[in-house]
Amino acid sequence: MRKNTNKIHLHFHIKKQQHSLHCPLSSIMDRVAKISSQRAVVIFSKSTCCMCHAIKRLFYEQGVSPLIHELDEDSRGKELESALMKLGCSPAAPAVFIGGKLVGSANTVMTLQLNGSLKMMLKDAGALWL
Repeated sequence: MRKNTNKIHLHFHIKKQQHSLHCPLSSIMDRVAKISSQRAVVIFSKSTCCMCHAIKRLFYEQGVSPLIHELDEDSRGKELESALMKLGCSPAAPAVFIGGKLVGSANTVMTLQLNGSLKMMLKDAGALWL
């Protein structure tokens, strides 16, 4: 009888851990989704990152006013970084969203800029008027 009690207790403990692990991840993913849909262009950045600075300048110089979310100034920034990496953005900063969709990190954005696709994406998302 004692064996069964331990199994039940262990099963409950595992279920409780799985539930507690699942909820924060889904809430942080919800937060990423909410932030990334607030403007036509959203950049998750770090204030001390030179590539983040370069990507922000790229958008500013094209006349785009992105929402900048500085991960290192957010109390849950590390969790947001983990969520961005789970979405496929590596490194996590800069992470660029256009029209609420993840475009990627600096390499992807620069490739799109060089091949001319970025401007069309910005127009389609309503971030550029011309």
